[in-house]
Amino acid sequence: MNLSTLILLAMGLGIAFGATLHEFFPAWVLSLDHYCLAPLGQAFLRLIQFVVVPIVFSSLILGLTRVQNAAQVGRYTAKLLLGYLLTSAIAVTLGMGTAAILQPGSGMIGFTLETVNTSTTAPDLIDWMVSLIPTNPLQALSTSNLLQTIISGALIGIGIQQAGEKAKPFIAFVESVYSISEKILFFILNFAPVGVFSLMSSVIAIQGFGILTRLLTYMVGTVFAIGLMIGVYGLLLGLIQGKPIHFFRSFFPTLSLAFGTASSNAALPIALKDAQETYGLSAPIASFAIPLGTALKRDGMAIGQGFNALFVAQLYDVPITTSLLSAIALSTLLVSFSTAGVPGAGIVMMTTVLTAAGLPIEGVAIVAGIDRLMDSFHTILNVVGNTANAVFLERWEQGQPSGEAAQEATAQARSEETQPH
Repeated sequence: MNLSTLILLAMGLGIAFGATLHEFFPAWVLSLDHYCLAPLGQAFLRLIQFVVVPIVFSSLILGLTRVQNAAQVGRYTAKLLLGYLLTSAIAVTLGMGTAAILQPGSGMIGFTLETVNTSTTAPDLIDWMVSLIPTNPLQALSTSNLLQTIISGALIGIGIQQAGEKAKPFIAFVESVYSISEKILFFILNFAPVGVFSLMSSVIAIQGFGILTRLLTYMVGTVFAIGLMIGVYGLLLGLIQGKPIHFFRSFFPTLSLAFGTASSNAALPIALKDAQETYGLSAPIASFAIPLGTALKRDGMAIGQGFNALFVAQLYDVPITTSLLSAIALSTLLVSFSTAGVPGAGIVMMTTVLTAAGLPIEGVAIVAGIDRLMDSFHTILNVVGNTANAVFLERWEQGQPSGEAAQEATAQARSEETQPH
């Protein structure tokens, strides 16, 4: 039985076990969650995080050594950012449009609002962009700041290109780091079913299914919008001959882990592996585009925050004006690029969007109960958007093959590298 099947089985068993605890053994829930389920789930996430930074850092540097020059790195970045902006705008539109049509917050009663921290303010775009530049590459690595790690890796990669022969010892060191990190990852993945089982059991045991039925329209609407955006990516992949069926089949293990952990960061190492070994994305593009997309590309967040903001506006009968829609759209777009790829980040950033749009942030308390479950669906779209944009970049680059053709090209390149000179 392969890993993705085991993860899905563990997910189903976790939901069933959590529901059984919630319904028949409620007195056991808090202690079992505190001493067993939550620690096991968090331990697995921490083990995954252990290899994320070294894999991103080493794979990015190795990928850049295959890129011809700094101008090519700049071209990759510009094309990716343009793709991110356009597809994220589509995601925001779909999220807000679905909420406007379904009206999930209209007429909803029976919820008790809780006091929510109102200290969060809208992010400043200039400050955020300046903060991306690392002052110390070692600090970026030690604090697991993924964006700063990527920029550090890019600068070091450019320096390696300029240094030529003198950089070979360092490249050999980085190759060792990548190989070691990859072996550690394969070992950690043996515990993925246990981690996913614990995470899902914890959520369902505490929340139960009662809140799910009360927010059914909200959940269905969000999942529907996410499904539409995945369909958009499938259509775009078909138009560029990116083999959408092959794409989704290749990344199925990544998507399974993404759903189970609700963390784009946790799924990153598997995404890199599936992109190159299964789908056949070229190594230079995969090792550059996918880490960058993991740090920046959040289509699930774009849909979720836009949907949530209109949901809260409907709850409080706030008039839907052009200025309100513009504020929601712009703040959602910014937040989607600055949210951490970890579970629970969405509920924190929701207060940012509501504050920027002038909406009551007390509405956060209503969706907080199902945020962890919805995070799983958001993360699937985050991963699809990230990997699909990497494919778009490869197709955009002249003479760069995609899909199975690139797999053959990558295999050929590796074969040539192993030949004696």
